[in-house]
Amino acid sequence: MREIVLDIETTGLSPQEGHRIIEIGCVELLNILPTGKIYKQYINPERDMPNEAYQIHGISSEFLIKYPVFDDVVASFLEFIGDSQLVINNASFDINFLNFEFTKSGQASLSFARVVDTMILARKMFPGAQVNLDALCRRFNIDITERKFHGALKDAELLALVYLELKGGRQKDLKLINKNRTDTLDNLTPISSINAFPARAHAPSVQERKNHQVFIDKLNDPVWRS
Repeated sequence: MREIVLDIETTGLSPQEGHRIIEIGCVELLNILPTGKIYKQYINPERDMPNEAYQIHGISSEFLIKYPVFDDVVASFLEFIGDSQLVINNASFDINFLNFEFTKSGQASLSFARVVDTMILARKMFPGAQVNLDALCRRFNIDITERKFHGALKDAELLALVYLELKGGRQKDLKLINKNRTDTLDNLTPISSINAFPARAHAPSVQERKNHQVFIDKLNDPVWRS
C-alpha cells in the first residue's frame, strides 16, 4: 500500500489571517516502510516572515524570494502524492493550509477521508500523553538531538519513523530485532531483508527417540510401522 507522509512549514498559524505555506516535505511509503522517494519544495509566500515563525523553522523571507510561488509548484506536488493516503500529524492544520492554497489555485480540495492523523492514533494508544512530533519521537527513542529547527522534509522523515511504531513497529512481521537501537531513515531496512536469527536444529535427541519407541510399542498397529 502506497502512503505519503506529509508536513508543511508556514509563516503563521492560519491562512485566514494571511499566512502562507513556505515549505512542503513528503516521504513515500510502501507497506509502511520508506522507499527513498521524497518531495521537498520551498515556496515564496509573497509576504514577510514573522519573527515567531522564523524562530521555529529558521527560514527567512530573503531566503524564500528566489523560490517559486505555490501556483507554480502545485502540479508537481499533486503528481507526487497522487491518490495515495496521506499521513500527517495534526492533520487539520496542514489540510487547512493546503486546501486554502488549492482553492486559490483552482484545484479541488483534499478530503479528510484520505488522511491518517498520527496525533489521533497516538491519543488512542497513549491517553493523556503529549502527542506532538517531539514527544512521539522521545517515546519511541527516535533521535532528534540534531534537529535545531523544524523543517517540512525532516519532520516528515521523523513522522515516517513514528508512524511505523504506531502501526506496530518493525516487529509487525514477527521478525525479532534489537529494539534498543535508534532507527534513522538511512538504516531503516525492510524487515523482509533482515535475517536476525539463524535456523535452529530440531532433530530429536537419543532419549526422545527411546521415549517415542516405548510409546509406539503400547499401540495396536501404529502408523509408524506401516
